[in-house]
Amino acid sequence: MSFTVAIVGRPNVGKSTLFNRLVGKRLAIVDDTPGVTRDRRQGEGGISDLKFSVIDTAGLEDAMDDSLEARMRNQTTMALGEADVALMLIDARAGVTPLDSHFGKWIRQQGVPLILIANKCEGKAGMPGLAEAYGLGLGEPLAFSAEHGEGLSELYDALLPYAGERDDSDFEGGDDYVDEDGDDGTRPISLAIVGRPNVGKSTLVNKLLGEERMLTGPEAGITRDSITTNWNFQGREIRLVDTAGLRKKARVTEKVESLSTGDSIRSIKFAQVVVLVLDSADMMEKQDLTIARRVVDEGRVLVIAVNKWDLVKDSKITLAKLTDRLQTSLPQARGIPIITMSAKTGRGIDRLLPAVLNIYELWNKRISTGALNRWLDGILAHHPPPLSSGKRIKIRYMTQAKTRPPTFVVFASRPTGLPESYNRYLVNALREDFDLPGIPIRLHTKKGKNPYAD
Repeated sequence: MSFTVAIVGRPNVGKSTLFNRLVGKRLAIVDDTPGVTRDRRQGEGGISDLKFSVIDTAGLEDAMDDSLEARMRNQTTMALGEADVALMLIDARAGVTPLDSHFGKWIRQQGVPLILIANKCEGKAGMPGLAEAYGLGLGEPLAFSAEHGEGLSELYDALLPYAGERDDSDFEGGDDYVDEDGDDGTRPISLAIVGRPNVGKSTLVNKLLGEERMLTGPEAGITRDSITTNWNFQGREIRLVDTAGLRKKARVTEKVESLSTGDSIRSIKFAQVVVLVLDSADMMEKQDLTIARRVVDEGRVLVIAVNKWDLVKDSKITLAKLTDRLQTSLPQARGIPIITMSAKTGRGIDRLLPAVLNIYELWNKRISTGALNRWLDGILAHHPPPLSSGKRIKIRYMTQAKTRPPTFVVFASRPTGLPESYNRYLVNALREDFDLPGIPIRLHTKKGKNPYAD
C-alpha cells in the first residue's frame, strides 16, 4: 500500500533538494534564494524498496492575510491534509530559529504524524543545530544531508511504519514522460499549459481541475516550477502541466526566472499537446509567436486558448485578426484550433479538452502506404516536380515513417534536387487531402535503391 509524505519547513532549509533526492530526478527548481518554491509539487519517490508519493511545499511564512505568502501557506495546509506523514526540515547549520519553533507547534496541531529532520548535517558544522533540535519537543531529530544523501537509511526506518503492506505495483515513476510512437489509448496524454506571465495559465488549470490546485493572484510570475497533476477527463488519463510564464530572453535577468524558463521549455519538449494561453487584450505578440514556433518545431500539437474573451468588444474582428496572424506567421501548421474562453468565469472552457483530444488523435494518425501512393500519383500528374540542373526528378514512392508527428519519406531519383517550395507544396497537399489541420508534418526525401546499379 502506497502512502503520502509531505515535506514542510521554513524557506531555504532544503525541502526541494530532499524532494529531488527522494524522487531520483531534478524535478523541483533548487536555488539559494529563499522562497523559490511556491506551488506544491507531487511526485513518486522511494528509498530502496519503500515506495511513496512525495509532496514538496512552499516555505512556511507567518502570514494570515491575502498576501502571496498567506496563499502559499494555504497550499501547504492542503498538502498536509493529503499526507500520511510530514517531514519537517530545519537547517542544522543555522540552528533552531523562532520560526522553526512556531511552525513546529502549528504542524503538530494539524494532526499529522511528524518526523523531524535536521538537514545540512554533513561535517561538524551542523552538530550544534542537531542538538538544539531536541528542544523543539518533536521527537528525536534525524541527522541528514539532502544534498549528499546522508541519513537515507535512518529515514527509511522512520518511514517504514507508515507503509503498511507495501505493493510495488503502486509505484509509477516520476513526472517525466517517455515519448513512444503510437498510442494504445491507455497511456496518459501529457498536456502542457504555456504562455507569457499573467495570462491566466494557473487559473485555467484550477478551473479544469475544479479545485485551487495552483497558486493564483494578480502578481505576475507567481508560478516558478512546472507542476504536474494527474487528471482524468471522460475516462482518459491526462498529465496536466502548469508552467512558468515565458518572457523574452533579454528581459530574463534573475537566476530563478532563468531556471523557471528552462523548466518550462523542458515541459514543452516532454509534452504531447501544448495549450498556448493568450491574453485577449494583447494577442500574438512576438513572444507568443516565439513560443508557438518552438512548440511546432518540437513536433508537438498546438492549441491556442484565448483567455479573458469576455473583455473583448468586437469578437468577430478580433478573431479574424488572430486567424490571419496565425496563417501568415505559422504556415507550417495551418488550421491550429483556436478556443476563446474565460478562465475566471469558466465560459468556453468546456470546448478546450474536446479540441485537445481531437487534434491529439490526428497527431497519432497513420496513413497506409497504398493510399499515400495513390494520392502521390494524382499529385505528380497534376503538378510534377521541377527540373533540377536541366534533369528530370523522378519520385518513385512515398511512405509514412512514424506518427507523433506524422512523418513521411519520399523516395526520389535526386532527393537533393527537390526545391523547398515543392516540399511545402507536398506538405500542404497532405494536410488538406488527408484532413490534418493544425498538425506539424515532417517530410524527408531519400534516394531510392536502384536494383540494377550493380
